[in-house]
Order: sequence, then structure tokens, then C-alpha cells
Amino acid sequence: MKHLSILAILCMFALTSCANMNKAQTGAVGGAAGGALIGQMIGHNTEATLIGAAVGTMLGYIVGNEMDKYDRQQLNHVYERGVSNRTSSWVNPDNGNQYNVTPQPAYTDPTTSRVCRKAEIDAVIDGKMDKTYTTACRDENGHWQLQN
Repeated sequence: MKHLSILAILCMFALTSCANMNKAQTGAVGGAAGGALIGQMIGHNTEATLIGAAVGTMLGYIVGNEMDKYDRQQLNHVYERGVSNRTSSWVNPDNGNQYNVTPQPAYTDPTTSRVCRKAEIDAVIDGKMDKTYTTACRDENGHWQLQN
């Protein structure tokens, strides 16, 4: 059991350090590791460990996803009501990340006939500045969806 606990902790630290994971994925990994440890401590068998990992994954994903939800809502508000070429700013109250988003005028994509809008995003996440450009288009229900 001691070796399983150490292995689970090492896996949790290795996986949560991946740079390409969003908060929901990071929460899921941390939840899985924590759930596995708790399951093993309570049940002292493989079945309890697996159940704990499954429950921990689900709870960790939900918590991590909710942390991102505030920023998605703010970005959606900028796409919906932001004045073109005027920067909107906010600070996430849960994690302190800062965003400055400058939307461009809406246009109709000639290939899909959907209304789209580009935006420049300047962000300070975990103390590191980042600049990115995004495009969102309205789906068939009128909601803005980020494009890849």
C-alpha cells in the first residue's frame, strides 16, 4: 500500500505539471489521485482504489471546470456586447488571472455563412504575460463558439 500511495502522488505531480492541460483536466487528474489514495486507505483493496479514483476524477473535473467558467462567461460577454476596437478587462476573482480583450467588428464567414468575430486577448496567467488571437462564431442556437 505504501508503494501505491507514493506512486499515486508522483503521478499526480507529474500529470498536473503538464502545460497543455486546462483547469478542468488538471482538477480531474488531481481528483483521481486523491480519490485513489482515499479509496485505498478506506477499503484497502483494488476495487476501493478504483472507485475512489473514479469519484475523485469526476469531482476534480467539476471543480476545475467551474474555475474556468467565469472567464468563459466574461469572454462571451465581450463577443456579445463588446464595442469593436475597445478593450474590456477583468480579473478572475478565484485565481487572480487578468484579461484584456479587444474585439473586432463582426463579419459573416463566406464559407459557413455564420456571424463571426475576432478578438485580441492579452492575459496575465500565473504571473506570465501571454497574447493570443481568437475567433468565435455563432452556432445554430446563436451562442458564440470559439473556433480552432
